[in-house]
Amino acid sequence: MSERFHDIAVTVNGEEVRERIDARLSLVDFLRATLALTGTHIGCEHGLCGACTVRLDGEVVRGCLTLAVQCDGARVDTIEGVSDSGEIADLQTAFQKRNALQCGFCTPGMLLTAQELLSRGGVPSREAIRDHISGNYCRCTGYQAIVDAIEAVAQQRAGARR
Repeated sequence: MSERFHDIAVTVNGEEVRERIDARLSLVDFLRATLALTGTHIGCEHGLCGACTVRLDGEVVRGCLTLAVQCDGARVDTIEGVSDSGEIADLQTAFQKRNALQCGFCTPGMLLTAQELLSRGGVPSREAIRDHISGNYCRCTGYQAIVDAIEAVAQQRAGARR
């Protein structure tokens, strides 16, 4: 029989964290309950809505489908970390200006997903933007404003690189 509790060391938003946790604890519950990082939301708990989106070693993952013990030795970036670092300041401004954040529940996951797409460079088509954010469910905006915001930032970043 395997142990129920495990010691993990994980870097969260640039800070090393060491905790003894239940092997069944999801990453999103670890972030919210253990570390009080509540910007990552809990939605469907089945990996479908995208509210629990975080970055694990640079890749966007669903925090509800990832066990915290799987993150031992890894780097996790939450919305708090990428926001505090200024990495997504332009996206946040565009979401605000274009009213792409209405209730705000999906916004953290949507911003991380958008940043993942935009970090590839170039200006993706509106169809490519829609496809990339399709795993993030928004009940309020109808997506038009979100796509507008992401497209505007892509164009702005591409113009800045010239």
